[in-house]
Amino acid sequence: MIEYPRVFTAMITPLKEDESVDFNGAQKLALHLISKGSKGLVISGTTGESPTLTKQEKLDLFSAVKEAVGSKGYVIAGTGSNSTADSVRLTEEASKLGIDGVMAVTPYYNKPNQEGLYQHFRAIAKATSLPLVLYNVPGRTAVNMLPETVAKLAEIQNVIALKEACGNTDQVTEIKTLVSEDFLIYSGDDCMTLPMLAVGSYGVISVAGHVAAEMISQMVTAYVEGQVKEAYRINKALYPLFKAMFVTTNPIPVKKAVSLLGLPAGKPRLPMVEATPEETTCIKRVMLDLGLL
Repeated sequence: MIEYPRVFTAMITPLKEDESVDFNGAQKLALHLISKGSKGLVISGTTGESPTLTKQEKLDLFSAVKEAVGSKGYVIAGTGSNSTADSVRLTEEASKLGIDGVMAVTPYYNKPNQEGLYQHFRAIAKATSLPLVLYNVPGRTAVNMLPETVAKLAEIQNVIALKEACGNTDQVTEIKTLVSEDFLIYSGDDCMTLPMLAVGSYGVISVAGHVAAEMISQMVTAYVEGQVKEAYRINKALYPLFKAMFVTTNPIPVKKAVSLLGLPAGKPRLPMVEATPEETTCIKRVMLDLGLL
């Protein structure tokens, strides 16, 4: 079994003043994140504002980030959408770019049933020989992929992991009873990382990793090595940051946090807007308290 990183950062997409993608900024940010404890990056996921990126912007972003990162870390490309055909085409093209894997979200707005979810992900998996990470985030998509569907998909050879953001440890536990030990479950919510590790998850695909990947890595490592009290201590210290990163809709807060560090971020694209002064004060205060600024 390949040893995948336990901590990925779900990377923002830096934008210029005119809202065009800042590809040079993305390369700079990617290298910074890799140097600060994220051994893997997920590009063009929810945090990367994937719904407002064009297909060509996504492909150019995948190429730019992988070119910068090289063999220093894993680059996973977000190729999913609410159109199976579009997801398949993007997956096919992304797979030619030297990336290390793809991630696909449950279709949003359509609200497919469980068989529809299975057929959607099966089609994407067939479109590539790369590892595929499933992404379940009911709060954003209005559909929850059930454990039985995950287990059925996990039987497909290149479906290797799940980013689970259902917020329910019972569901995670049930998935663990249905899949092999080789199938990896990542927390999709920073606040849920430690509870999910306790029921058998492997790691986290993190938003807060933009500013605190080293501490998050220390927490995950401590838990895996049996230092539960140390993991609890770190999680408690990070909790205000985890909450601040969701003081409003993701990725508005994390883009502000990254910009406070002097790194490429830019404003979100509409319909997302910048953090308010009050939200910015909250984010800055937490970062100062943790010694991150």
